[in-house]
Amino acid sequence: MSYEKVLQAAKIVIGTKQAVKALKDGTASELMIANDAETRVTASVVKLAQELNIPIIYVDSMKKLGKACGIEVGASTVVIIS
Repeated sequence: MSYEKVLQAAKIVIGTKQAVKALKDGTASELMIANDAETRVTASVVKLAQELNIPIIYVDSMKKLGKACGIEVGASTVVIIS
């Protein structure tokens, strides 16, 4: 189901740096994190999302998340923009 949210979203942001920017700008509605992503990469964005009460959805695979985003590499972090 979570991958479908990415496919159906009108606008997404891919990557930790861009996710942090979207969270700080107040444009993020949901954060998706791949379970197989390294914690050191995702920890800062997860903490920020928790502080801002943005829902966090965990998905199984970076590869599948990247594919759902339309890219050929894995994605550790994706934000759905409201």
